[in-house]
Amino acid sequence: MNLHIIDIGIIVLYLITTIFVGYYVSHRASRNIKSYFLGENTLPWYFLGVSNASGMFDIAGTMLLVYWLAVYGLKSIWIPWLWPVFNQIFLMVYLSPWLRRSNVMTGAEWIKTRFGTGLGANLSHIIVVIFALVSVIGFLSYGFKGIGKFSTSFLPALVTNADTLARYPQINENLYALILMGITTFYVVKGGMFSVVITEVIQYGILTIASVAIGIIAINRIAPDAINAVIPAGWKDIWFGWHTGLDWSSLSSTASSKLHAFNDWIMKDGYEMFGLFFIMMLFKGIFLAAAGPAPNYDMQRVLSTRNPKEAAKMSSLVNVVLNPTRYFMITGLTILALVNFDKLYTASLTEPDFESILPQVLATYVPVGLLGFLMAGLLAAFMSNFAATVNAAPAYIVNDIYKRYINPHASDKKYVHLSYVASLAVVIAGVSVGFVVTSINNVVLWITAALWGGYTASNVLKWYWWRFNGFGYFWGMVAGIAAALILPILDLEFLKQWPLINNFSMNAFPIIFVFSIIGCVLGTLLTKPEDDETLKKFYRTVRPWGFWKPIHKKVVADDPSFEKNKDFGRDMFNVAVGIIWQLSLVAFPIYLVLRDWKPFVIAFSIMVVTSLILKFTWWNKLKD
Repeated sequence: MNLHIIDIGIIVLYLITTIFVGYYVSHRASRNIKSYFLGENTLPWYFLGVSNASGMFDIAGTMLLVYWLAVYGLKSIWIPWLWPVFNQIFLMVYLSPWLRRSNVMTGAEWIKTRFGTGLGANLSHIIVVIFALVSVIGFLSYGFKGIGKFSTSFLPALVTNADTLARYPQINENLYALILMGITTFYVVKGGMFSVVITEVIQYGILTIASVAIGIIAINRIAPDAINAVIPAGWKDIWFGWHTGLDWSSLSSTASSKLHAFNDWIMKDGYEMFGLFFIMMLFKGIFLAAAGPAPNYDMQRVLSTRNPKEAAKMSSLVNVVLNPTRYFMITGLTILALVNFDKLYTASLTEPDFESILPQVLATYVPVGLLGFLMAGLLAAFMSNFAATVNAAPAYIVNDIYKRYINPHASDKKYVHLSYVASLAVVIAGVSVGFVVTSINNVVLWITAALWGGYTASNVLKWYWWRFNGFGYFWGMVAGIAAALILPILDLEFLKQWPLINNFSMNAFPIIFVFSIIGCVLGTLLTKPEDDETLKKFYRTVRPWGFWKPIHKKVVADDPSFEKNKDFGRDMFNVAVGIIWQLSLVAFPIYLVLRDWKPFVIAFSIMVVTSLILKFTWWNKLKD
């Protein structure tokens, strides 16, 4: 795929603009580390919400969603519960305000708010820092490989020498990745949170136009009858039984024979028994969502808001600006790919790789000029996710290691300069891993399964159980992560009998969770509780509901006017309504592009009704 000079010019103009914005705002970001990492808590919640959504709009994830929609149809809207996407609902309803009330800079610093400054708190603090840095480096490595692969599919080769290419087959991918990551690193390092948010808002505007353009092109070029001819019965149904109920071999003879391979892909994914998969996914997702945000860019956006009320609003906006826009693009790409599958799909039918379709879809259907704009939008998706990740990591190095343990009295200027160095070091580490590892996707999935498996139990209990202490947090994390690392090595036979064996994190999660719970409980009960002053201050400030009765009595003894948080019932109601609301935000743009009007009206009506309910039961009840 060769771009026209006009398209290349548009891409270059976009890259120059991002560099200029980063440099222009750098003077404001360099005042102190609070300014550098949190934007001085002055950025409006709607800017932070759009920025957060833009950071989640990565192109690799988008293409994975295209694959799921193509193979599983409307049932695919449940599969992102693996991550789980409804954690944003838990955040908007109550966890974002709880987190923001702590007034800290990072997730690791939050540990001090909850557990104080003793040995248990220090151990917990260290393991959270390790968790954050390892996950960031893993995702930067993934980004390095992904952006290189994407760029070489439509940009001209930088190296054409046959001998060099024979010795270094990935040289063009790596060079493009270095160039684009270098540009992004510049404005992140120079501008900190200010430049990240401003550039991501610009990038979201480009992504929105790109998404709408792809959806409109698909609507104009693909008739509803053409879509129906290449999908099996049940593809447009959201609901499911014990099995997926999809049989791609039932397609008529006029459809591509290659589409029959989707049956094998479903079995390879391990999602044929969709009912069991859904139960496991829901079990895992609720605990992950109740644990709160991981120490990454999502948490940093929450901590950057002006106050707890705006933190909740920011998390709600992520759902509104991300899901409809993204799924308008996803559905457009999906139907263009399915109807023209024989012509577009060149990868092995035994190894699904829908990222290989994207350049062919764009080259075939998008005119000159608009193509360059769309490419800039897709590059923006890569760069938004990369920038948000890079900006989140140095805070843990500077604030949670250097400032806390090495030099707590350094000048603001020194902390900011060290932040520059830390940002570069994190990028270099991520790129280095990207150079060495060839199958970075498998590595990232392994890291995610291991880290998240050990992360969940400790981070659920920290909010809701007063007796839980720093030692319990530390040993719960250690036990869970150790179990996640050891289980794949043991290669246990009984795990192979599970229908979800192709998804390690799903199969092993209950076992990892049990080990982590044991570590949490033993670590807590075999050591002393945290001191009363630490617990009372946390309870007064964050005001969680849960098992806090002994601490509540002590707080009331000091201040009889204090009232406990009685919002548990309303919060759980809003979580349930919010999840339905989020699903409707995903479903209605899909049905709109498919032009399936009856379910579109139903999904859109559900979105309107749930929005009104949340207006009265959640939005109007927000308080600091």
